[in-house]
Amino acid sequence: MADSKEKLFSDFTAPSRQEWRDKIEVDLKGADYQKKMVWRTNEGFSMEPFYLKEDVDKLPLVNALPGEFPYVRGNKAADNEWYVRQDIKCECPKEANAKALDILNKGVTSLGFCIPSEKVSADYIETLLEGIYVDCVELNFCTCQCKALELAQILVAYFQKKGADAEKVEGSLSFDPLEKMLMKGKDTTEKLKDAKALVEAFAAYPKFRPIAVNAYKLTNAGAYSYQDLGYALAWGNEYLAELTEAGVAPELAAQSIKFNLGINGVYFMEIAKLRAARMLWAQIVSQYTACKESAKMHVCAFTTTYNQTLFDSYVNMLRSQTETMSAALGGVESIVVTPFDEPYEVPTEFAERIARNQQLLLKDECHFDRMVDVAGGSYFIEELTTALAGQAWKLFLAVEEEGGFLAAAKAGSVQKTINETNATRHANADKRKEFLLGTNQFPNFTEKSEGKEPVECCCKSSCGCESEIPAIKTSRLASDFEALRLKTEKAAKVPVAFLAAAGYQVIDNLGFKTVEEGVDAALAAGADIVVICSSDDEYAEYAIPAFKYLNGRALYVVAGAPACTEDLKAAGIENFIHVRSNQLETLKEYNTKLGI
Repeated sequence: MADSKEKLFSDFTAPSRQEWRDKIEVDLKGADYQKKMVWRTNEGFSMEPFYLKEDVDKLPLVNALPGEFPYVRGNKAADNEWYVRQDIKCECPKEANAKALDILNKGVTSLGFCIPSEKVSADYIETLLEGIYVDCVELNFCTCQCKALELAQILVAYFQKKGADAEKVEGSLSFDPLEKMLMKGKDTTEKLKDAKALVEAFAAYPKFRPIAVNAYKLTNAGAYSYQDLGYALAWGNEYLAELTEAGVAPELAAQSIKFNLGINGVYFMEIAKLRAARMLWAQIVSQYTACKESAKMHVCAFTTTYNQTLFDSYVNMLRSQTETMSAALGGVESIVVTPFDEPYEVPTEFAERIARNQQLLLKDECHFDRMVDVAGGSYFIEELTTALAGQAWKLFLAVEEEGGFLAAAKAGSVQKTINETNATRHANADKRKEFLLGTNQFPNFTEKSEGKEPVECCCKSSCGCESEIPAIKTSRLASDFEALRLKTEKAAKVPVAFLAAAGYQVIDNLGFKTVEEGVDAALAAGADIVVICSSDDEYAEYAIPAFKYLNGRALYVVAGAPACTEDLKAAGIENFIHVRSNQLETLKEYNTKLGI
């Protein structure tokens, strides 16, 4: 049998790179290879449409193994298990406790509690955690930075009171003063001194991590993958340096940091990002300590809110599903799936159930939790991991040149970069250079908001540490289109646009025999905007007669950029729409002309 297999394989020769390229060129039928096939990423590098074994063989970590330094293939060697996490806002501890117990019976294995600062107390925690076995469930807490140390002391006392096994208590406390500096423009430098006490409070609990790097906030603000990775590394390194300088052993300092990373919709890039993140963090930690176990990066992944939409909101489930897949295949330790309705309401029970089930399906039906680093060995993913790591490392070094992440945040350079990226992405969405299904590409024109309004961030702080530090401005990619659409929907008269196909023959009831017939039909339909849509040749013949016959009774628009455009403009035609138009600005302009 072995001999026959060898003979079979010898009958086929591996195609060379040139043979693959020649075949692609034939299939392209003259189209430009560079434009059609090469992916020019936002990260500043290009990816070829195919790679060969010889490309990967030269990569430095191609033979790395799962569970081994530098952990590019994951922290685990036996499986790809992760925690299914759901976060709970805890206004009432009794209600939050009841909800926690309920969802623990529905597949959740990790809880996140957001506790108002004024409610932090031992009695509150007693009520909140009643009936929850703290050494059997991953527990994560967040509160105001000024209350974090007090909460830590209460939690440690509670764990001791319950006799919990310190080796099995697992979770985090989201102490991250730098996040407040970035997102709120508050100078929280003074709060950094609490970091040492927090780490020492949980020193006996090796799997409980009180220091957080909440880089998912950058993803939600529109950061590119290399940006949230590069900044996350610098962010974590700042805490590592602060702790070791304060006298904390580097092994303890490193194991006390939890990375909360955002996952955006660029599927393969995000898998590569998580692999690169572990690899680079391991290299950073190795400069502090030789302990390889401490060099493991511990990650909770959050699906992003940046690409979520108010209209056509069920599509949000598709977006978060691919993001969840990226996180799972990237080898994270826990995942939070953002409910599909979060842009416009407090998530409903239905939306939260769907979010849980999105992870459970990947585990129970797709078995994503069974195999370690499925992407390992993929030539494309290996190349992408290496390329992305290179770009993120350049950004990390640039931040270090500024004096570190704290200095960069105080100077506003991090915020400036993320805000510029967000503005660029919004501009690209306006021009449809970046597509958002259901918003600037294939929107459902008949859908109404039905009272839905965007939910604004209402995070507050009682730290009293205002400063002039710039802040990151968050706005979902769809927000400008939604604002325009909501404004139009609330107008006294919603505009009617009539698409007229010019031409002599009627085909499948499309088009009209004469321009007069088409214009009359548009006006009979109550059109405020009449759009003429045809070929370049027919525009030259019919666009001006239709415009003259309409005679200002509605807004007249030519769909396209025909060769005769200048002639049409000379005749008084002002409005043109085509693939290079700024979609958002064009719609705003038409609304203005219609008095909306």
